[in-house]
Amino acid sequence: MFTGIIEELGTVQRIIPQGNTLVLNIKAKKVLEGIQLGDSISVNGVCLTVTEFNHDSFLLDVMPETFHSTSLSILKLGSLVNLERAMSSNGRFGGHFVTGHIDTVGEIVKREPKENAIYIDIRYPNQYNHLSLYKGSIALDGTSLTIFRTSSNELTVSIIPHTAKESILGMKKVGDKVNIEFDMIGKYVHSFFEKKEPRNHKNSVSVDFLKDTGFM
Repeated sequence: MFTGIIEELGTVQRIIPQGNTLVLNIKAKKVLEGIQLGDSISVNGVCLTVTEFNHDSFLLDVMPETFHSTSLSILKLGSLVNLERAMSSNGRFGGHFVTGHIDTVGEIVKREPKENAIYIDIRYPNQYNHLSLYKGSIALDGTSLTIFRTSSNELTVSIIPHTAKESILGMKKVGDKVNIEFDMIGKYVHSFFEKKEPRNHKNSVSVDFLKDTGFM
């Protein structure tokens, strides 16, 4: 579990392609503090497992499903990536519940400065329209943000100067891809109602049921 508050920008210093999989070697500093093999680290919003590390970098495996369903496959040597360690039980919860499981990849279609903010419009596949909620939370490349405008297959977020400086969103341009994770709670609520089965009258509580079972 993550919060969507980026801890630092890492640098991709090695990419080992293996068909539709990758091994990434990322240079970092802060997220290496107290690191252990098997730890989860969010890389551009994608939850990955540390398989090896040293004093200034760590390795991660990108499996085929992740390769095809996220933007990690288009990383290059020298690419900067958003990094966040899994949330600790004694830390502050400053963003929102982020799982690191990407729903889809969106595309930046507009970027517009507005006084001290930057408005960013993101286009995404139509099938996710029901998850894009006005004033709802969203993680873009692992960064916790709030949707303040939404329409059919597009949404708008606003980033402040601090977010622009401390995450890769501040560097991205029109046409660039972003990993999207919609709000977890919203997804669970929608899934619950979608999968809710029709009421089974044989199992429902009724007067006849109470009589048959000796309650009346």
